[in-house]
Amino acid sequence: MKCQQCERPATFHITELTGGKPQELHLCEEHARHYLTTTGGEPSGSGGMAAALAQQVQQMAIGQTAEELAHLDQQACPVCGITFYEFRSQGRLGCPHDYVAFTKQLEPLIYNVHGESEHVGKRPRRSSGSSEERTQLIRLRREMREAVENELYEKASELRDQIRRIETEQVA
Repeated sequence: MKCQQCERPATFHITELTGGKPQELHLCEEHARHYLTTTGGEPSGSGGMAAALAQQVQQMAIGQTAEELAHLDQQACPVCGITFYEFRSQGRLGCPHDYVAFTKQLEPLIYNVHGESEHVGKRPRRSSGSSEERTQLIRLRREMREAVENELYEKASELRDQIRRIETEQVA
């Protein structure tokens, strides 16, 4: 997605509620910094949300260059294949192993949102199979999808049969 002010990639996606209606802004780092340091043309002296976001923009500018962000966006989970860019765009991860694949980037985000990076609390009594089986199913489904895209139908049918076997073992 491109910045609404220029042709550079939009790295900041801001949603504001103005007049009771959400307004989405997609801005590059430079325009986001300018937008967040001024509110409607006036400097943001209140120290509100815009000032906090502006500070984060400045910290990101110091810590990561555009090339580093582009490289980061190309990183993909080896299990499900989701890229970090897809996560940033959709706001959803593809599988439990994404937490491992993107640990360095997700840990500060999780800590900011939850105040902790470790799960504390209840867990389901009945889980649907072990973590390894779920991981294997995700990997097999991805491989099957790739086999179909590459028109390797025999391999896709073998993978489908393997998936069915694992799923029937889980149910039994």
